Amino acid sequence: MTLLEFLSIVFSNPILFLISLLVLGLMVVNGMTDAPNAIATCISTRTIKPRNAIIMAAIFDAGGVFIMSLISSNVVATMSNLVDYGDNSTFALIALSAGIIGAILWAILATKFGIPSSESHALIAGITGAAIAINQGFSGVNVDEWKKVIYGLLLSLIIGFLLGFVIAKIIRITCRRVNRLKANKVFKKGQVLSGAFMAFMHGAQDGQKFMGIFLLALSFAMLGGNTDEMVIPLWLIILCSLTMGFGVSIGGYKIIKTVGIKMLKIEPYEGMCADLAGATCLLLSSVFGMPVSTTHTKTTAIMGVGASKRLSNVNWKIVKNMIVSWFLVFPGCGFIGFLLTNILLKIFA
Repeated sequence: MTLLEFLSIVFSNPILFLISLLVLGLMVVNGMTDAPNAIATCISTRTIKPRNAIIMAAIFDAGGVFIMSLISSNVVATMSNLVDYGDNSTFALIALSAGIIGAILWAILATKFGIPSSESHALIAGITGAAIAINQGFSGVNVDEWKKVIYGLLLSLIIGFLLGFVIAKIIRITCRRVNRLKANKVFKKGQVLSGAFMAFMHGAQDGQKFMGIFLLALSFAMLGGNTDEMVIPLWLIILCSLTMGFGVSIGGYKIIKTVGIKMLKIEPYEGMCADLAGATCLLLSSVFGMPVSTTHTKTTAIMGVGASKRLSNVNWKIVKNMIVSWFLVFPGCGFIGFLLTNILLKIFA
């Protein structure tokens, strides 16, 4: 599908037009709230100034969306096959828009209160709640694809923590006799590179989630929900790359403070370890088509780095609050998507 064909379809279908705007808006919100987590450690260690870090993150985030979409689109496939809204294309588009609106409402609340919430999980929960509503049960939920969401959640929690712990331990042992000042100079350079890697993988992961929703909406409008015949067009990859990069460029410092500064006081080498661990976990998830939360992954990597030194180095109260907020996303945002779908279907059905 060419860009002109897409525009022709969108402007002739008001609901699809609304969904396109909603997805682009959610991508901007995602860039604002999730991507700052990628550069929080660089800023908290004073390795790079906030403005320069945000510029770096915006460039590499956009690059991650573009390059990973050309290499592997497994996450796109998972997202586009996650739910089934039935044969009525109009009702399906209404339900999808309700699910996306639910995710946006959740993201706005999280941003307002400075809570590192996952827009990725909110989006998954919102469209799943909409699927339950339109099918009046769980028949529209693809269990096999949802398993990948659960596996991704466990991977980000466990592997992210373990990688952060192990990498920090290895560096601490191998560099224990190295001059601290000289080592910090090297680690600060390394942290900039690892921060760029983390931003790149954020774009690679989250950009594909939104492309999956775009393809799902187009399949409802054109193919009755069949995504097997859909191919990711280059213009869509470019559009998502630029949108995500724009969102990163206006990212919030409140989120940066919560994740990178309040939760754990870190040194340059620890920030580098957290970024390497988080980005590696995101890379593995992307290759295996598992949608994961960048917030989850980076936060647990930071926790692993802190725990490798001593458990008291982590502010467990903030960690507890974040974990509680994560586990509220699925039922909370799912219920919003479910409720909005029922309301909109009663109005327009």
